[in-house]
Amino acid sequence: QVQLVESGGGSVQSGESLRLSCAVSGNTYSRYCLGWFRQPPETKREAVAAIDSDGATSYGDSVKGRFTVSRDNDKNTLYLQMNSLNSEDTAQYYCAVRTEYTRSWSDSSDFGYWGQGTQVTVSS
Repeated sequence: QVQLVESGGGSVQSGESLRLSCAVSGNTYSRYCLGWFRQPPETKREAVAAIDSDGATSYGDSVKGRFTVSRDNDKNTLYLQMNSLNSEDTAQYYCAVRTEYTRSWSDSSDFGYWGQGTQVTVSS
């Protein structure tokens, strides 16, 4: 069983930064592609970023150049560094483990394990 626990969310002002962490249990952590998704209020969940087991990264268009995804395989932890935050980044953020490869990294249905989420609120 894989379990994920996010942390690092909070309330910040526009232009500030936050770093989210996701602790992943399970001794097969290093094999998985890991992703970050977010869900603003009354909006469908959207892909933010993903990182493969070999370190290759992918980003959603709205966060390219501002967010950086990384992983520490020794600590079984996934990170999301978020810079230049704006009000449109306000959302519940989730980390997830990709267990299927039938669609794409940006399709949440390819991800089988999810954390409980952490809230990020950006005030302008």
